Amino acid sequence: MNAFRKTVLGLSTALFLSPLSAAMAQSGDAVTIVLPGGPDRLDPCETPRSVIGRIIKQNVVETLVELDYAKQTTIPRLAESWEQTSPTTWRFNLRKGVKFHDGTPFDAASVVYSLERTLDPKLTCITRTKYFGGVDITAKAIDESTVEFTTKTPMPILPTLLAQLAIASAKTPKGEYTTEPIGTGPYDFVSWTQGENVKIKRFDGYWGEKPKIEDATYVWRSESSVAAAMVETGEADLAFSIAPQDATNPETDKVYPNSDSAMFRLSADIPPLNDIRVRKALNLAIDRKAFLGSVISDKAELATQQVGPSVLGHNPNLVPWPYDPEQAKALLAEAKAAGVPVDTEIRMIGRPGMFANSNEFVEAAAEMLRAVGFKIKLDNLEMTQWLEAANKPFAAGRQANALLTMHDNNSGDAQFTAFFKYHSDGRQSEIHDAKVDKLITDAGMASGEERAKLYQETFRYIYEDLVADAPLFHMVNYMRVGKRLDFTPTIANAVELQLAKLVVKSPS
Repeated sequence: MNAFRKTVLGLSTALFLSPLSAAMAQSGDAVTIVLPGGPDRLDPCETPRSVIGRIIKQNVVETLVELDYAKQTTIPRLAESWEQTSPTTWRFNLRKGVKFHDGTPFDAASVVYSLERTLDPKLTCITRTKYFGGVDITAKAIDESTVEFTTKTPMPILPTLLAQLAIASAKTPKGEYTTEPIGTGPYDFVSWTQGENVKIKRFDGYWGEKPKIEDATYVWRSESSVAAAMVETGEADLAFSIAPQDATNPETDKVYPNSDSAMFRLSADIPPLNDIRVRKALNLAIDRKAFLGSVISDKAELATQQVGPSVLGHNPNLVPWPYDPEQAKALLAEAKAAGVPVDTEIRMIGRPGMFANSNEFVEAAAEMLRAVGFKIKLDNLEMTQWLEAANKPFAAGRQANALLTMHDNNSGDAQFTAFFKYHSDGRQSEIHDAKVDKLITDAGMASGEERAKLYQETFRYIYEDLVADAPLFHMVNYMRVGKRLDFTPTIANAVELQLAKLVVKSPS
């Protein structure tokens, strides 16, 4: 634990501020928002990714259905109402008179186009791979304001699924990513200056209530202390992902539960991680509780699965792994005696800014694994490289890896985790197990209590019988909110920040 203590004590507290132009000093009804990392694209089909969704979701582009996180239900957005007309068919009635920022009308044809573009395999859109994975769905325009969705198998939570489908103008090209999103939202995209900022402005032709905020500028700073200081000095109005050690002002620093769960995904098919004893040893070697209150907020919870307690399908009966380095050593010795190449190097993969103090976390975790006998090579990859490692197709001939990942499920249903992470065809799945595949398929067609039980068994089997990964924490976030804003963050802010919900206080 000496290395761990050194890591914690060595956390940066520097308050170095990189200079910003005078134009970025906000006043009146304009705001500057600090993100922990910059976007790699601004495509509507990538809005479930927080680095993109926090900028454009429900600001620039909107969905047919919106999630009401507080009430755990769905509410109308671009669709006014909907009904299920058969086990495999849903009909949605759209708002009339709505226009995209480019002047084209929002209608049923644009909804069909957006679904087809999102499902196009030429784009590895996370909306498709995470939410529509395993879903055979088509859309048909009945008339200008009515669209019908048909699925091959029953989809009892289709409205919840469509809360993830961003509707874009038909002028958005198919088969290629866009850097200039065109939506129907209360804000119009202005510019994206690579490495510097993204700007959006209020759209005066918006169909709904006119928001108070006129302009927003998004900047990114990987150093939590820098982001916090920018808000403290008035250089910015709001900063995401403040590290626990920097959240020192109770007047401005607000902790809120998010939908993110952190884990190490393990290469369960590649030696030495293809042996269950080695995977168990890795779990036993990590002292999860030691991180709480230091590198990780003490308000975070130990995780046993990739969905949090608020998600339908969460299994409350699973028990977190204990910290037992001696048992870990014994399991490695047993595996080695059986011919498992336990001395083979394992690549631990992290990503700067994945969460506050993520670099410090992976460094300390790597030392814990080395302490029981693992040979660990630590790589902290930038976003593009990390995405290549995280998503299929995986590199041929790759070494076994323990990939740090943050997965959010803010939609309230385990379907949006199980297929993506664990089905044989899931984009980020490392396992190929017929029982898991059947459980996920059966659960997706079920409803109510039966649906919950099937997903609970899925997560139990993955956790206890397969030991497919190393669950870590259900996370919380700290947000620093400037004194001129009236805003309280919620779980929704894990993936979006609706500017219409920000209020600029009147000058005293």
